[in-house]
Amino acid sequence: MKLNIFWFRRDLRLTDNKALNAALSQGNVLPIFIFDKRILDRIDKDDSRLSFIHSVLTEINKKLKKHSSGIKTFYGAPLEVFEKISLEYDLENVFWNKDYEPYAINRDLDVQSFLESKKINVQTFKDQVIFEENEVMKDDGKPYTVYTPYKNKWLSIFHQSPFRYEKKSFCNFDGFIKIKSHVISLVDMCFTKSKIRVRDFNFEKISDYENYRDFPSKDFTSYLSPHLRFGTVSVRMCVDIARNKNSTFLSELIWREFFMQILFHFPHVAHSSFRPKYDKIEWLNNKNDFERWCNGMTGYPIVDAGMRQLNETGYMHNRVRMITASFLVKHLLVDWRWGERYFAKKLLDYEMSSNNGNWQWAAGTGCDSSPYFRIFNPISQLKKFDSNLEYVKKWVTDLRDPSYPKEIVDHKFARERCLNQYKIAVK
Repeated sequence: MKLNIFWFRRDLRLTDNKALNAALSQGNVLPIFIFDKRILDRIDKDDSRLSFIHSVLTEINKKLKKHSSGIKTFYGAPLEVFEKISLEYDLENVFWNKDYEPYAINRDLDVQSFLESKKINVQTFKDQVIFEENEVMKDDGKPYTVYTPYKNKWLSIFHQSPFRYEKKSFCNFDGFIKIKSHVISLVDMCFTKSKIRVRDFNFEKISDYENYRDFPSKDFTSYLSPHLRFGTVSVRMCVDIARNKNSTFLSELIWREFFMQILFHFPHVAHSSFRPKYDKIEWLNNKNDFERWCNGMTGYPIVDAGMRQLNETGYMHNRVRMITASFLVKHLLVDWRWGERYFAKKLLDYEMSSNNGNWQWAAGTGCDSSPYFRIFNPISQLKKFDSNLEYVKKWVTDLRDPSYPKEIVDHKFARERCLNQYKIAVK
């Protein structure tokens, strides 16, 4: 019997899933998930995102078991896994949804090349974005490098194109083959379950999103981003809700696609400044200062609160992300790539394109950046967005203790030092 494979990746859901729906229309579908050893080798043994992925796969498998099916899971290099599968099964098609990060692109090309050499057809689909890298372009055919005109073009195309989100989308369970399966355990992969959990997303408060989004003590976040990252929610559903409830929230979703297409068209940003002249900045890169920033011990309460929230929960409020990033780069003159890597390690919603884009925005090195002379004042930011210290007191419980550190650097001094270093680099 000819078999069709659906490869779960960043699309961990059974409904409104483009590649899965296409596979099920063919029938005889074996769903698989590969715990990519190359990725897992770089993360902590109690990584919260791995725990989340594992829990989601377990739940999907439970649903499939009710229909006498399940997910077949593997731990290893994807190419090697497919080499093994091709020997075990008579494969006709392999379906997956596209991924646009550099590693994923190269991985998928290798897998596709191998499968096609075996006369196995590969079908790929757009699922994690509304518009792919080449669908929103300038009139001259070049990619946008500034957000606002990109957003305007995105919206123009969106309103002119048929957009469908099937609210009653369902999964055709009859299309799955009958198998007994279980999800490989974390222990078998030498990992442990994280104490940090991903919160359920909700859209109940997004109608007032623009009025409260800058105040970290106000719980007006959707907690959507980890779910978008791993595809437990459809981007089409998110856009459908946002366009009807809040244009500002929709803009945030467009930012996500903007940074994705930047990474695709300008892959050097993964390791270098978008604008090369900013790679000439002479960073201090004081390791002790960096450690104090990581641990939330800078003596600036709003910075420390943000870092402690991140370390404890895997989340950080967006306004506070901007403040903490600016502080590291411009107050401490630590290379933005150090901060980017730390956020990549800790954030539940880590996505290379957005993380990179936002760090380069804060550092003033990116395509659509805050000017280098814009330096967030952590004192005035605290007064403006957490004047009653509700957010700070929640995370900086030692604020009034004698042990709480003094300010790591004077704001005025740090600002002047930063401006001088940047001026030298870009002159």
